[in-house]
Order: sequence, then C-alpha cells, then structure tokens
Amino acid sequence: MGFQGEFISVDPGVLKREKAKARELRHSQWWKNLRGQGVCYYCKEPVPPKELTMDHKIPLSRGGKSSKGNIVTACKECNNDKKYLLPIEWNTPSNEGLS
Repeated sequence: MGFQGEFISVDPGVLKREKAKARELRHSQWWKNLRGQGVCYYCKEPVPPKELTMDHKIPLSRGGKSSKGNIVTACKECNNDKKYLLPIEWNTPSNEGLS
C-alpha cells in the first residue's frame, strides 16, 4: 500500500524540540528497559537490543510527538521500510490482512 495521506506543515522549532526530547528519552531508563526486551514492535522478531532503533509510530514529520506513547523499538529493516508512514499505511508482517 502506498502513501495516501497528506503531510501537515510542522514548524521547524517544534521539530527541533521534539528531536531533542527523543534524544533525552534515548538516555532514559524507560528506553533502556524497552530496548532490553529485544523485540521489534512491527515485525515482532527478536533483535539484539543494541541493534534496535527508536521509531515514532506517528512520525515527527507528520505531527507526531516524542512521547512514550508514540515511541517504539524497531529493527533497522522495519524502521527503514516504514519511513514517514503511519503503521496503518504500511504493510508489515504484524498488520497484514488488516486492509
């Protein structure tokens, strides 16, 4: 499924603040515990914790926030494939058959 939504204009100052919040969360115990589970949120495959990346389910470029409810662990392959899409716009192994 290709991207079908529209982008909203995100203020550069807001984007900069949200990226700074994500960097802060990356050093938090919350993130270390989440990453320590060693599972990609999207494909559900086990991944060595050090290889997991931080992903915003609703991307910052689409108005998402750097909050615990919007940040998940992702393997590099899923994170690269998802790009700026919302999970529902992207066919992942965990949501196949939902469309």
